Amino acid sequence: MKISYNWLKQFIKIDWDAEKTGELLTDLGLEIEGIEHYESVKGGLKGIVVGEVLTCKQHPNADRLKITTVNIGTDTPLQIVCGAPNVAAGQKVPVATIGTTLYTAEGEAWKIKKGKIRGEESHGMICAEDELGLGESHDGIMVLDSKLKVGTAAADIFNVENDEVFEIGLTPNRADAMSHYGVARDLKAGLLQKEIPLELITPSVSSYHLDARSLKIDVDVKNVEKCPRYCGVTISGVKVEASPSWLQHRLKSIGLSPINNIVDITNYVLHELGQPLHAFDADKISGNKVEVKTCKAGTKFTTLDEVVRELHEDDLMICDAEKPMCIAGVFGGIDSGVSESTTKIFLESAYFDPVSVRKTAKRHGLNTDASFRFERGIDPNITEYALKRAALLITEIAGGEITSDISDAYPNKIKDFEVRLSFDNAAKLIGEEIPKETIKSILTSLDIKVNNVTEAGLGLTVPAFRNDVQREADIIEEILRVYGYNNIRTTEKLNASISNSSRFEDYKLQNVIGNQLVSQGFFEIMANSLTTPKYVELTDDLNADHNVTMLNPLSNDLEVMRQSILFSGLEAVAHNINRKRNDLKLFEFGKTYHQYSENREEHKHLSIFVTGNKTNERWNTATSPSDFFYLKGTIEVIFERLGLNRLKSAPTKSGVLSEGSSLSLGKKQLVDFGLVKKSILKHFGISQNVLFADFNWDNILEVVKHNKIKFAAIPKYPEVRRDFALLIDNNVTFEDIHTIAKQTEKQLLKNVNLFDVYEGKNLPAGKKSYAVSFTLQDEHKTLTDKQIDKIMDKLQSNFESKLGAELR
Repeated sequence: MKISYNWLKQFIKIDWDAEKTGELLTDLGLEIEGIEHYESVKGGLKGIVVGEVLTCKQHPNADRLKITTVNIGTDTPLQIVCGAPNVAAGQKVPVATIGTTLYTAEGEAWKIKKGKIRGEESHGMICAEDELGLGESHDGIMVLDSKLKVGTAAADIFNVENDEVFEIGLTPNRADAMSHYGVARDLKAGLLQKEIPLELITPSVSSYHLDARSLKIDVDVKNVEKCPRYCGVTISGVKVEASPSWLQHRLKSIGLSPINNIVDITNYVLHELGQPLHAFDADKISGNKVEVKTCKAGTKFTTLDEVVRELHEDDLMICDAEKPMCIAGVFGGIDSGVSESTTKIFLESAYFDPVSVRKTAKRHGLNTDASFRFERGIDPNITEYALKRAALLITEIAGGEITSDISDAYPNKIKDFEVRLSFDNAAKLIGEEIPKETIKSILTSLDIKVNNVTEAGLGLTVPAFRNDVQREADIIEEILRVYGYNNIRTTEKLNASISNSSRFEDYKLQNVIGNQLVSQGFFEIMANSLTTPKYVELTDDLNADHNVTMLNPLSNDLEVMRQSILFSGLEAVAHNINRKRNDLKLFEFGKTYHQYSENREEHKHLSIFVTGNKTNERWNTATSPSDFFYLKGTIEVIFERLGLNRLKSAPTKSGVLSEGSSLSLGKKQLVDFGLVKKSILKHFGISQNVLFADFNWDNILEVVKHNKIKFAAIPKYPEVRRDFALLIDNNVTFEDIHTIAKQTEKQLLKNVNLFDVYEGKNLPAGKKSYAVSFTLQDEHKTLTDKQIDKIMDKLQSNFESKLGAELR
């Protein structure tokens, strides 16, 4: 949610800088995720000054160019070559001086430099309105008021607005803070705790009055459960046109595009007070009647986005005497909205049931600013006030007069919440006893009424707009966030208990392996377990029938829980690559979720992602790309750290890998690893190879529990190494050599290692050369040459007879 600081200051006259205010809002629970600078004109017209054209003559080398001398208030006038047809001596014009940065309509920057145009020097630029971002015209230069003083900054003339915009990561429970007024209300309470009492200024509607009763539209709420309150009023004689610049700036600063003055005002009040509004063209309301009701299932309705939708029987609709006009609280219809020809409007302000709006918005896949607020619950008691506020703005900006009494259908008033607070319980939950007067001051500043006070606690009335504060614990949370979490003292004494837990506890092993990976240059990621159901279509390994689907998803991209840990990791890889971070080593401990008939299962995984180069560029070291063997080495080190060996290797059967291996121990499959398929990478916009390892962490935990650590004294006698260069068939693997060697000599052969492979010239067809080392050691005595030669001869004989090998 975006909040304009200039707009916020209309409610509370604070003179702090944006950073300091943002810190206080974060302390109050309205987390500031970022602060953006907004300029109503990109660049802020810096470097643009008022100049006076002193002379204007024809360019000697170009028919369409003029040479001008321009006074900008400096000692020497500037010579500027200008191609505008309307430039003339005596004009006051905007001049971009040398070094000024201008912006194209697409936002690309370019700088004014000293130069020569057709042989004549030019020391600046006389600007058209589109070149300054003040309009779209490029017919000629802007001609300014002749009374303006030469040298005046253009920013002062055109009232360029500079603003700071807070990006607030609003939690779903804080429906009361979904507006500038709501944020200002919290800010006032926070400032009061810092002994800075400031008044909360609300827009006045005291001038609201009925001009004439000439256009009455009857309101009939047929479903009061889904629409507890509905207000409406007619305004006649309006003129639909572009909004004034101040209104456009307010909307643009928070990321909204101005449409026309009527629609802009409804959006303005929405973000100002948190009350969604909707304006209907009154001439399009059949029978001068508005009915709030549900329609027959299957009814066709075309929304503002020109999509024909099929209504559900539970969708609450705003209808006239003949047809539906609007999906209540969600989206308007194409046939009843305000257009350039509109002269009369019916303005709606209502409170709709949050559950009803949420279900309707989900059914139709719609997410609007209005539904966002109605779904979470707005203030039912601000409905009429917001209607009056919008009506006054419309008559002020769009003209017209109020031509009906306000219809206010509110048969069953929504009551405030009664809550009892115990001082003892507050102290227990907070961990510190806050003075009672401070508690009362905080609650009062939040519009929570203190009805009675006793030694034990308080009797409170919580306003209906705080639908998230209905229990004692909620009250205590409100006290704590305004008092300040940072103001709660930490104890000097730390108590801890020693648990008799197994060293094979999941979190312990995760810490061990996580620390190891970090020491190897990996970064841990934590991806969202919610994902899009479309990912199951990328591989045959997954089945859409096994998706665990959310009942109330936040969006279509967060509709199911992930069946694979791959895709959320690839999202992180793509995000980094798109930001020029091409060399990545990432890992994640996470879960996958699966639905089988009536049973749901969770499986733990460790995933590793490697792409790009192994190391960063250095002047003294050549970079090399990460490859399959780098990933394999990382995996082997993990298993070595876990004490797991004698793993069996087989080609992977994973449908997400184009090639790779699978390691298992007994019947337990432990890891699949290899290259991710190009087709999957293409879906994420990744063009470079990505290596992926998927550890079955559940199986690893199981086998580790049964693993026993073996240890022995360090041998006193030296080890001996001997090498063979073996000429073998291409289909022979190192594993074949290793197995035969271990079978040949079980006692003295300690290690077998492949240290060179050669394939190419001077070898027979279908052959390759392996250079293999053999390490021998007797733990009780020194080996003799006779013993060593006997073992090596036996190894050579077995390689020749079983593998057809030859010594080179």
